[in-house]
Amino acid sequence: MTRPAEAMDLHRFSRAERWVHWSTGALVLICILTAAILYNGSLAVLVGNRGIVETIHVYCGFALPVPILLGLASRAYRADLSRLNRFTKPDWLWLRSKRRRLAGTEVGKFNAGQKLNAALSAGSILVLLGTGTVMYFPDWTRLAWRTGATLIHDWFALAFGILVVGHLMYALRDREAMRGMLSGSVRKSWAADEHELWAAEEGEKS
Repeated sequence: MTRPAEAMDLHRFSRAERWVHWSTGALVLICILTAAILYNGSLAVLVGNRGIVETIHVYCGFALPVPILLGLASRAYRADLSRLNRFTKPDWLWLRSKRRRLAGTEVGKFNAGQKLNAALSAGSILVLLGTGTVMYFPDWTRLAWRTGATLIHDWFALAFGILVVGHLMYALRDREAMRGMLSGSVRKSWAADEHELWAAEEGEKS
């Protein structure tokens, strides 16, 4: 007899974690698309309604921290934040060794690449939010600050956009990882291959 599908799966992400991920992702994509329209003359002419596009960009930008902060009410979300914030010696070895990256050895729930992506994304959101606030409220600061904020905002937006594209490319290449973020569960065999330590920990619990 074959075991039910549930017995072959491991629970990876709670509903709250998935909500935070997809809500933040949607806001980020809207910010990127509206920024592209605002900064590209051809797109701006094609879309029109610059005032509306700018308003959507600003409000979505200010809303970016909201899902992240609301997610703190979830114990599972806080636990994963703690995991992402812990960079260990095996993580450095994972980054330097292609063999380790392919084998998934000594990898917990998140590999070093995912930890770096989370840190860079969080840092970028903070910088973009801070510089965007300076730009949106020009009377609050001096001209030199606003000029610097505009320059930093533009370059960080470009770098963050590249980071997001890279994240999407990796996510679309790994269907099981995508399934984990969509349904909350992943196959045990995938977990053992990609996140060896986490799979072992979850196996001990069951």
